[in-house]
Amino acid sequence: MKAIAPGKIILSGEHAVVYGKPALVMAVNRYAEAGISGNGDARVHFELVDFDENSSLTIQALRELKGRLVRNYQMFLNGELGIREVLKKPFHLFEFLFITFLDGVQIKLDRGVNIRLHSDIPVGSGMGSSAATLLSVLRGLAEYFGLDFKPDDYFNYGFEAEKLQHGRPSGVDPYVSLHGGFVRFQNKRAQKLPMPEMPFYIVNTGVPQSTTGECVAHVAEHFAHSPIWDDFEAVADEMQRALLKSDLVEVKRWVRANNRLLTTIGVVPASIQEFISHIEKSGGAAKIAGAGAIKGDRAGMVLVFADESSNELISRYGFQVMNVKGDPLGARIV
Repeated sequence: MKAIAPGKIILSGEHAVVYGKPALVMAVNRYAEAGISGNGDARVHFELVDFDENSSLTIQALRELKGRLVRNYQMFLNGELGIREVLKKPFHLFEFLFITFLDGVQIKLDRGVNIRLHSDIPVGSGMGSSAATLLSVLRGLAEYFGLDFKPDDYFNYGFEAEKLQHGRPSGVDPYVSLHGGFVRFQNKRAQKLPMPEMPFYIVNTGVPQSTTGECVAHVAEHFAHSPIWDDFEAVADEMQRALLKSDLVEVKRWVRANNRLLTTIGVVPASIQEFISHIEKSGGAAKIAGAGAIKGDRAGMVLVFADESSNELISRYGFQVMNVKGDPLGARIV
């Protein structure tokens, strides 16, 4: 049994979506893949191909792990732990998901399960890698056990697990990975929009030193009650109108405005802002497409609207260009 789920790109509204403001988000053709199969040793085996890591636990051990992670997350909410300390190892996220799923659907295993995970979505770079992997696992498990899962079931399990990774997530990553397409997402609800037709690409500036959860916590500390989120909403509204009209001049204008707001809240490293400024001087527009970074000189993915003349500039910075297309389908069995 094999399932895939797409990554995503935020075209406008990152960080603001945490405060109930809209984000414009597109599922893209980079995928997490989960292979589900049975085994005869009554244990649950996890293989993270991209990390070259494996684990093998009994159901009892998984329940004990779940208890520790729940306690860790509560300590994070109480301010006693940083979000990076909630999960000690990458596969703990998926072990938590599995046992939470198993207990939630009240299935008694009569044999073990193998879960093999692989992804071509860059990790920790703003493309929703963890949410896509969670959704691929959920889609595969529901099919494997013959369950009639509804969209809300997938979303709720995925969202519960994602909290351990990102602290106080908005829910946009699991929603878009589940449903695919291009949406306006706000307060865990989404309005489907036509897929943008104008060309853009994304530039991988490298994995940030800070996690999404750390960036969200930092922004909350300084801007949780700021009126700046109304400005983010206004930009998202104008960006949506420009995208629907395929008006590239206006799209660039609002991408630049979005970048200025992101710089104001402190998630655009100076080196990345320098790169974005050079893109703007060449007639293009660019902005980070995820949480950004609060330390270091890398910020994950940068969304770029520009012609091919900018490729030389991108090469000079040593960044990787990724051409992506929208995925209209979301998580599915393949």
